[in-house]
Amino acid sequence: MANAAEQRSPWPAAVLVFVVAVVVIAALMAIAHTTRQRIERNEHAWLKERLDTLVPPTLHDNDLLADYTTITAPAVFGTATPIGVYRARRAGVPTAAVLLPIAPDGYGGPIELMVAVSANGTLLGVQVIAHHETPGLGDYFERSDWLDRFRGRSLETPPQSKWTVRQEGGEFDSFTGATVTPKAIIKTVRVTLEYYRNHSEQLFTQPIAK
Repeated sequence: MANAAEQRSPWPAAVLVFVVAVVVIAALMAIAHTTRQRIERNEHAWLKERLDTLVPPTLHDNDLLADYTTITAPAVFGTATPIGVYRARRAGVPTAAVLLPIAPDGYGGPIELMVAVSANGTLLGVQVIAHHETPGLGDYFERSDWLDRFRGRSLETPPQSKWTVRQEGGEFDSFTGATVTPKAIIKTVRVTLEYYRNHSEQLFTQPIAK
């Protein structure tokens, strides 16, 4: 004859295990949510700092992060990846745009850029936001003033034939012992200026990307 312990139903133990599992899963989801929010806040702050550096707040009264759209122009940029665009306006009038083109032919692979262009087609600045270059090459656009040389340039200054490295008769210095990466960046900045010249009205009238 079975004793009382042997006859006890297994359900209470099963319910306890289920409850514990639910509590653990809920806790993990809460931690993941909090972590994701923290990451998003950090990314938001990082991006805002970059945009403010390229387009000073004095040039716009709108929220650059909110006034965002995308374009796709593989024939121009050499990649089918959508290109992000942040638009600056003052009193509703376009003052600048920050495009995020990708130089597909860097020495170490694609190089993601931020290219800020004023309403009149003059470069406000260029930044590299992601790359796969070796530390030696990366130092040139992370710690040197090489990218500062784009500021104030346009499609007329220099002429198109001069938008390359000095070794090829251009007006831009290359990196010591390397020309592939600087040529890739220079080319992408130039085609970004060309795209802006040809599509600036479209850029500012496109709906905000969801």
